[in-house]
Amino acid sequence: MNKEFPCDKCGCCCKRLDLVDEMKDFDRGDGVCKYLTPNNECAIYDNRPDMCNTKKYYEKNYKNKMTWEEFVTNCRKGCKALQEMSK
Repeated sequence: MNKEFPCDKCGCCCKRLDLVDEMKDFDRGDGVCKYLTPNNECAIYDNRPDMCNTKKYYEKNYKNKMTWEEFVTNCRKGCKALQEMSK
């Protein structure tokens, strides 16, 4: 099983923190993560919150509920929805 998340680095998930209560401490005040760099990279990538680390988030919250592939499929649907909201 390949546990690499197919992220396209659009930054949309980092630009809508206002939708996630658990991420309010990372919101710079406009819904954008204060650690998002201008080229859509994470300035604290190695120490990012578990919610931002798909592998850790899956292991802690979804491993016993669905397969990794199902989790990725669901996350990608969320990604697409965020991308549509950003248009």
